[in-house]
Amino acid sequence: MAVPARVTEAAEPVLRLRGIGRRFGGLRAVDGVDLELYPGDRRTILGPNGAGKTTLFNVIAGEFPPTEGTIELFGADVTQDPARHRAKLGLARTYQQSRVFDGLTVEDNIYLAALGVRTGHTFPFRSSKRDAPLRAKARAAAGDVGLIDRLQSMVSGLSHGERRQLAIGMARAMEPKLMMLDEPAAGLSRAERVTLIELLSALPSDVTLLLIEHDMDVALRVAQSVTMMHEGRIIVEGTPAEIRANKDVHELYLGSRYYDE
Repeated sequence: MAVPARVTEAAEPVLRLRGIGRRFGGLRAVDGVDLELYPGDRRTILGPNGAGKTTLFNVIAGEFPPTEGTIELFGADVTQDPARHRAKLGLARTYQQSRVFDGLTVEDNIYLAALGVRTGHTFPFRSSKRDAPLRAKARAAAGDVGLIDRLQSMVSGLSHGERRQLAIGMARAMEPKLMMLDEPAAGLSRAERVTLIELLSALPSDVTLLLIEHDMDVALRVAQSVTMMHEGRIIVEGTPAEIRANKDVHELYLGSRYYDE
């Protein structure tokens, strides 16, 4: 897979975290995380259950604020800003469980995602003139994720893999500069994982990708760089090859098939 290069080494970070922490009562779920992503980066966050990965995602996306530290998104301090503001700046995310509308079609789901980021709500436009460009965007996004033949299918009838494709299509329709995917390969068959890798590899080079993933075939084939978390902290960072060759990572997480002596 050809890995997209950064737009320029002098570019400002798309995302900068400084000392990010998040506590829930006496539990420190995220502890002192520093992280930078640049335009076009492909970064995977790995770690066992309870490592703080999804909590970190939620803090970045604005689901709740950090207890400590600062978040800069596209050069702006968004530490206390709500999720809808971050979406308007160019952040899109998916969740471990696909958040889709089962009672609507594939096209309607993607359309509502595009509408929501533009207007801040999901009430359909009444003007066909204003509605048409978003409908065209929805159809284009469906094509990008391999669902063009399912445009008028009800989401309730989609397979698990197709629902994952739909979630990515909804994120694509938001025209993000930063796309965050939370375990996109969870529950997919081998063939569906291959399709997912192809979809992620085909993302435009100016879209920065940050994903949480337990499937090593997906995580290490898609990423340029890998961040390992344990007990809320970053413990190792490196390229996929460096992560495969790291003995500590091997012993904690990956197993022998990913370790090269």
